[in-house]
Amino acid sequence: MNEAPFDLENAAEPGLFRRLAAIIYDSVLVAALVAAAFTLVYLPLATGFGLENIKDYPLYQTAMTVWMFTVAIGFHLWFWTHGGQTLGMRAWRIMLFSNDGRSPGLKQALIRYAVAIISLAALGLGFLWILIDPKKRAWHDIASGTRLVLVDPNKT
Repeated sequence: MNEAPFDLENAAEPGLFRRLAAIIYDSVLVAALVAAAFTLVYLPLATGFGLENIKDYPLYQTAMTVWMFTVAIGFHLWFWTHGGQTLGMRAWRIMLFSNDGRSPGLKQALIRYAVAIISLAALGLGFLWILIDPKKRAWHDIASGTRLVLVDPNKT
């Protein structure tokens, strides 16, 4: 990574509302992307091979499920590691950095995603942690060594 690190020393951290707003925005985008990815694979299977009811074919059903999860996870991993912002994060002026001020690597992004799922599965406690952490970090921020900061939209 040859990029100059972002100065995180005096950066403002986004609050819970802003983070949740970005998550909701991205959820709509991911749902549309997954629907398109499903359609791109399913239509040829249904029309070309006559597999209209994919539930009758467990192997195809499993492959489609893996494909859709790959697209959904890939969305976040790609944006986090290539610019530090998903489209929802850009709209809400949030940017992801490694604790050293650089863009997060793939390993950090994977850890962040996995722990975010755990945070959500724990009745959202990992996200609510933002309310008591002095640096407004969620569990996935802490586990992955990343930080979300508010950014000036004219500089991103």
